[in-house]
Amino acid sequence: MPPENPLASRVGEDETPRQVRDPPHRDDDVKPRSLFAELRRRNVWRAGVLYAAAAWALAQGAAQLLPVFGTPEWVTRWLVIAAIIGFPFWLAVAWFYEFTPSGLKRESEIAPGDSIAHRTGPKLDLWIIGILCVAVVLLLTDRFVVHKGAALATVIPDKSVAVLPLTNESGDPEQQYFSDGLSEELIADLTQIDGLKVIGKYSSFKFRDSKDSSARIGAALGVAHLLQGSVRQQGERIRVTVNMISAADGSSVWAHSYDGRLDDVFAIQTQIGQAVAAALQVKLLGKPIVSEEQPASGNAEAYRLMLQGRAVARHSTEASFRQGIALFQQALRLDPDYAYAWGVLSNYSVNLGSFFLTGDERQQAYAQARIAVDKMQTLAPHAATTHYDRGYLLTQLDNDPMAALAEYQRAYALAPHDGNVMNFLSLGLQGVGQLQRAAELRRKAIATDPLRPDSYANLAGILLAQNQLDAAEQAARKALVLQPDFPGPHAGLSQIAILRGDAEAALRYANQETDPDAKALTLALAQQIGADRAQADAALHDYLAQKGQDHPFNVAVLYALRKQPDLMFTWLLRARTQRDPGFTSLLSDPFVLAYQHDPRFAALCQQAGLPLPGQPLAAAAGAGRGPG
Repeated sequence: MPPENPLASRVGEDETPRQVRDPPHRDDDVKPRSLFAELRRRNVWRAGVLYAAAAWALAQGAAQLLPVFGTPEWVTRWLVIAAIIGFPFWLAVAWFYEFTPSGLKRESEIAPGDSIAHRTGPKLDLWIIGILCVAVVLLLTDRFVVHKGAALATVIPDKSVAVLPLTNESGDPEQQYFSDGLSEELIADLTQIDGLKVIGKYSSFKFRDSKDSSARIGAALGVAHLLQGSVRQQGERIRVTVNMISAADGSSVWAHSYDGRLDDVFAIQTQIGQAVAAALQVKLLGKPIVSEEQPASGNAEAYRLMLQGRAVARHSTEASFRQGIALFQQALRLDPDYAYAWGVLSNYSVNLGSFFLTGDERQQAYAQARIAVDKMQTLAPHAATTHYDRGYLLTQLDNDPMAALAEYQRAYALAPHDGNVMNFLSLGLQGVGQLQRAAELRRKAIATDPLRPDSYANLAGILLAQNQLDAAEQAARKALVLQPDFPGPHAGLSQIAILRGDAEAALRYANQETDPDAKALTLALAQQIGADRAQADAALHDYLAQKGQDHPFNVAVLYALRKQPDLMFTWLLRARTQRDPGFTSLLSDPFVLAYQHDPRFAALCQQAGLPLPGQPLAAAAGAGRGPG
C-alpha cells in the first residue's frame, strides 16, 4: 500500500471527511517530460530491444532445430510473422504497465514515488545482454558448425580441370562445330579418369572468348586448372595446340602441339588425356582413355558428320532436328557400326516426334528411334551412353519408369563421374518417387556443371514435390539468374505461389513463363485459386478444349488442385493408357501427391509397377510395368 499522505486530514467518527488537496504550486514549477524522456523512464526502449533480441534468438533456434524434426518451412516463417505482429502490442504493454513486486500494474495506478522503473532498467539490460549472447551463439553455430559441410564443399580440389572451348583457327567459321566437338570429346575423355573433377561442357563453354581472368573463371567453375587451346584443320591435316594453366595465377603447367592427319584425331585426344593425367598426378588405373563418341572403325568422316549433325540438332527446332537426323544417317551409311551415331539418331528422333509431329509421322519417328537404340545395344552393350539412351526412350515412349531407372543405374555404374549420366539417373529416381536421392544426384551434377540452368530448374521441381518451397524457390531463381528466359522456372515459381495460396503472384509468374505448354497449364492452375470461380471454371474448360487430348496428365493435375479426385483419377488412367509422358510425374507432382493416401492411388501405382511414396523400390519390383 502507498504511504498515507501527511497533508490529508484524519477522519474520526464525528468528523466530516474533507477533500484532500495537493499543496499549492505555481504553473512555472511544472516541467513536462518530452516523449523520448517518458519512453526512457518507462523502459519502453529497453522492452523493445529485449523483444527484438528474443525474437531473433527464437528465429535462429527454430531455423536450426525445426528441420531436424521434419517440421515444414512455413512454421518458421509464421513464427517470424507472429513476432513482427506482436511487436507493437508489446510496446503498448511496456508503455501502459509496469512490473512491480506485487505484479503487473497500470502505470496510472502507481504513485510517482512508488515506481521502480529506475531499478527495473538495469535488470532488463542484463536480460538483453543474455538473450543477445544466446542469439550470437546460435548464429555462430549455424555459420561454422551447421554449414561446415557446405563450406568444405566449396573448397577447390587441386585435381580439377575445365576444358574451355578450343578456338577454331581453320579460317572457316563453318568448321566451328569441329573444334567444339573436339572440346566436348576431351571433356568426355577426362571424365573417365578416377579422382579428377571435370567440368561439363555447358559451363565451360560459357567462357568462350571470355576476357575474365583465369582466377575468376576458375572460381566460377570451381577448378584449379584450365585447359585451353586451338584447332587448325586444313584439308586432311589437323593441328591441336593445348595449354593447361593454373587458374589461380595463369601460369602454364604444360603446353604441347599435336600434328597429324584427320584420321589421327582420336589418337591426339587420347594423348591429351594422358598428358593431363600425368600433369595432375592422377592414376589411370591401366584403363585406356577411349571416348564412346568415337567410331570403333576410326572413320574420321563419319565422326565429322556426327559432330556436325549434333551441333545442328541442338538448335531444337523442327528444321534443325530434321537436318541433324539426316547428317546422322549419312554418318551411318559410311559406318553402319557407329554405335554412338545410332544413339543420337534415337534421341533426336524421339525429340522430333514428341515436340513437333503427330499421328503417323510421330509413330514413324518413334519406330526409327526404337530401331536405332536396339542397334546401339547390339554394337555397344557396355557403353554408358547405350543405357541412358535406352532409358530415355523407355521414359518418353513406353511410360515405364522402373525399366528406365534400371538402365540409368547401369549407365551410372559405368560412368559415375559423368554429369549427364547423373542427370539421367536423377530423372529416373524422380520418376519412381525417390526424391531425396534424386535431389542429391542433381546437386552432384550441378557441382560438375555449375552454370547449367536446366539442372537448377529440375532441382526446383524435385524440391517442390518434397514441399521444400523456400529451397525450390531458391533453385528456380538461380536458373533464371543464369538464363532469364529459360523455360520452366517461372512455371515452378507460379506453382510455389499456388501452394502458398498467393493467387496474385501465381498469375504474375505464370504470365512470365516462356514455354508455351507450361504457360498454358500454369495459367489455368493459377486461376483455380482465385476468388472468381466462374473464371476458374472457364480456364479449366479452355485448357480441356485446347490441350486435354494431348496432355491428359495435366488435366488430372487441374482436377487435383480443384479437389475433385474422382475426375483426377479418371484422367490419370487416361494419361497412363495414352502413354502421356507427363504420367512419369505421378510420384513427383505436388498437387497429385495430395491424394497419395487414396486407395485408388495405390492401385494405380501397382498397375504401373511403381512403389508408393516412401516405399522402397524393391517393393515395386515385379509388381507390374507400364502399359503394353
